[in-house]
Formats: sequence, structure tokens, C-alpha cells
Amino acid sequence: MNATKIIASTTGTLTGVSGFNHGFFEAIQGNHSTDGFLINAVGKGYSWIVWRNGGEGAFTVIPNFLVSGILTMIVAVLLAVWSAGFMHTRRGATVFLSVGLILFLFGGGVAQVPFIILTWAVATRIQKPLGTWKKLLSEDARSKIARTWAGLLIVSGIMILLALELAFFGFFPGVADPKTLQMMCWLSLICGAVILLASIVAGFVNDVQM
Repeated sequence: MNATKIIASTTGTLTGVSGFNHGFFEAIQGNHSTDGFLINAVGKGYSWIVWRNGGEGAFTVIPNFLVSGILTMIVAVLLAVWSAGFMHTRRGATVFLSVGLILFLFGGGVAQVPFIILTWAVATRIQKPLGTWKKLLSEDARSKIARTWAGLLIVSGIMILLALELAFFGFFPGVADPKTLQMMCWLSLICGAVILLASIVAGFVNDVQM
């Protein structure tokens, strides 16, 4: 099983999902000017959005919330579909990076940029295992580390999705304090990113074993 391919496809799909959320909330802000390049995807005044601290900063070259949101959702779907089905192709990484850049420019979110770059970097190593790990680690160590990539990826995905939910809705059972929720959001994102890096390393080691 090519771990690098699955990791790149998973993180790319999650990036698309996050971008789609940005686009949706931008679109429901309506047909009016963004008043600049830097915007908040989540507008104020929606009674069904209970997270008063919601904002989700984004950059857009489209000076209209509705148009920016619709284009962002379209590009986000394309990014997710490409990630899930075509990341392993010859130009999979290049196309992903290009579409990811367009997503950012249309309003897909600022926080997605590091994940876009990281996913692209991982995708460039699909079918190109890093032989360095054979020199750095014993066969027994490689075998143990290789078995962890899938579990780490699952945990990372859950943490990132939790951060995404908290960023938009600010809901967590039993927690109502805005500062606590905001801290939980950042901690979930940071932990998810760190665990993702560990999964990537374990995935590289796994592919060397193949």
C-alpha cells in the first residue's frame, strides 16, 4: 500500500473541504462588496451561527462576497476530486498546487496555504520513496514506524476536522466559554498538523519498505 499517495490524497481532500466551507459562508454574506482583499469568510449577524468569534480570514481577488464564495466552492470541489482520484498521476502534484493557488486567490482561506504546500511536497514523492531512511534506521525500527502511518493519519484528520468545526461554529459539548473554545480550536489545529507530519514521516518509511 502506497502510504504517501493516501496521505497526499487525504490532506488534499481535507483542504478542499475546508475551502468549500469558506466559500459557502462567503456566498451567504450576499451580493455586496468585500471592501478589500482581506475578508472574513464568516459574516456577523447570522442567528443560526452560534460562534460569535467566528471569522476565518481569507484573501480574495474577487471584490464580491457572493461571486467569491461561489467560485471558491467550485474550485474547492475540483481540488477535492483531483486529490482523491488523480494525485498519483504524472502531473498530479503540479495540478494540485495550481488549483490550490487559485483556491487561495478566490477566498479559500489563509490557513490552508501551509497545508497546500505540504500536500504538494508530499505528492511529489509518490512512487519516489526516500531511500535515506534505510541508512538512518534499522530494519526493525523501520518496520515499527511504518505500521503507525495510517493510525496517525486518522487521528490527524479528526483533529483537523475538529479545528475546522470549532473555527466555523464554535461548538463543543459542555464548553461555552469563547476563549476556551478558541484555544481548543488552535490546539486541535496545531496537534493535527504535528501528528500529520509524523504520519508523513511514517508513510515515507513505509514506502521504503515496499
